Amino acid sequence: MGTAAKPAFAALRRSKLYEQVAGKLERLIVDELKPGDKLPPERELAAMFKVSRSSIRDAIRKLEAVGLVEPRQGAGTIVCDISSASLLDPLTSVLLQKRKLVGELLEVRHMIEPPLAARAATRATAEQLAVMEGILVRQQEKVRRGEATIEEDSEFHYAIATAANNSVILKVLDVLMDLLRETRERSLQVEGRLDKSYAGHLRILSALKRKNAEAAERAMRQHLREVKHIVFQQL
Repeated sequence: MGTAAKPAFAALRRSKLYEQVAGKLERLIVDELKPGDKLPPERELAAMFKVSRSSIRDAIRKLEAVGLVEPRQGAGTIVCDISSASLLDPLTSVLLQKRKLVGELLEVRHMIEPPLAARAATRATAEQLAVMEGILVRQQEKVRRGEATIEEDSEFHYAIATAANNSVILKVLDVLMDLLRETRERSLQVEGRLDKSYAGHLRILSALKRKNAEAAERAMRQHLREVKHIVFQQL
């Protein structure tokens, strides 16, 4: 009985492996390639993902089946227009488009919020720092109860923008937070995310209190990198 189970288990592991590779290839296509680009050779992809070339071939066949890539004689495997893939697999197309949009929104946050934190470090008043501290007290209480902290998360980042004293940035941040609300709701449900979010906010506030612009910018970048990692795990 034990020997009969081994081949089935091995087949299951191989199946899961090529599906994981297919997911990584999808991310490569969305994040770094454009329609008409050629996928790297199988040998390079196998080294990149640390899997066998057969797993790469199986993964590419899966992407071919949903219309994300196509083999061309003498040209290799070419990336298709993602919008055309929706004709074959609408769900795949929607998920890829959503992941691309979320990635771009998070990229905008990376552009805006770290220098914003640096600016706030030199401008935040004692009253504004007290407001941020109050927000984190509420966030900590919710974290202990295992409750979502979406409102506190938004309020904290908004408070930093307020301390930076730029009314245009406040409006931009409002739009970003609204667009990312659903994604943040999902990511905050990931195990450990509540603690990480709170810890990231604490590091930022500590730098702001010290009026250390460089440390505040660095802490914000680290926080946003952690957010991006968890959000993309969800997607």
